[in-house]
Amino acid sequence: MYKDLAGKVVLITGGTSGIGLAAGRRFLQDGAAVVLVGRDRARGEQAVASVAGLPGQAAFLQGDVSKREVCAAVIEQVLERFGRLDVLVHAAGAYLEKPIETVTEQELDQLLDTHVKGAFFLAQQAAPYMKRAGRGVIIHVSSDAGINGNAHCSAYCAAKGALNTFTKALALELGPYGIRVNAVCPGDVETPLLAAQLADVADQLMAKKEMASLYPLGRIARPAEIAAVICFLASEEASFVTGALWTVDGGLTAS
Repeated sequence: MYKDLAGKVVLITGGTSGIGLAAGRRFLQDGAAVVLVGRDRARGEQAVASVAGLPGQAAFLQGDVSKREVCAAVIEQVLERFGRLDVLVHAAGAYLEKPIETVTEQELDQLLDTHVKGAFFLAQQAAPYMKRAGRGVIIHVSSDAGINGNAHCSAYCAAKGALNTFTKALALELGPYGIRVNAVCPGDVETPLLAAQLADVADQLMAKKEMASLYPLGRIARPAEIAAVICFLASEEASFVTGALWTVDGGLTAS
């Protein structure tokens, strides 16, 4: 638990499931006000209901953050409602695994729009307020695939690699204003995104065992484990951490 997060306002894209929702739950446990952003209103309302009773205040905003105008509206609504924005977590994501010659322009655009444009537009809209406040934390949920690269994931790796470099560049630009920017780079995590990845696999249990065998720790991650690192990076415990790519991958990129 991080006492300094109590009363902070946290915006989480991709917040209605997986890592985003797990992070929202952790921030709420610490007493933060959390705004979960997602494209599906029913899932958003269900997500807010699932965290009812936790100390913090939860809200949902519907929107596709790959669109610049949506990012502007989301930031504006958070500031209008809460009067501040302390932490921005960009966890919205999409995954694609297929040979490069079969990747369509539409598929490439979706990945770049979600991971890169979404992060860029949100930071672009949040930066002026954070600069005036002289504080703020931006955390991008990236991937091991943006560090080492994975076969048959060229488009996804390109998007996450761009996100990682953007994280470092933004940390340099915003550091003088007291704003910290970091990325969390998980490996495989037990999320709906992973379930969708394995949807067409006949023996999913065996596929997960094979996947787990690639990790020195012998398993894949739980969303709460990634959320714990996100909350640490948002807290004052990480006050001198910026421009970092935090691997939370069970040793995968070390092997």
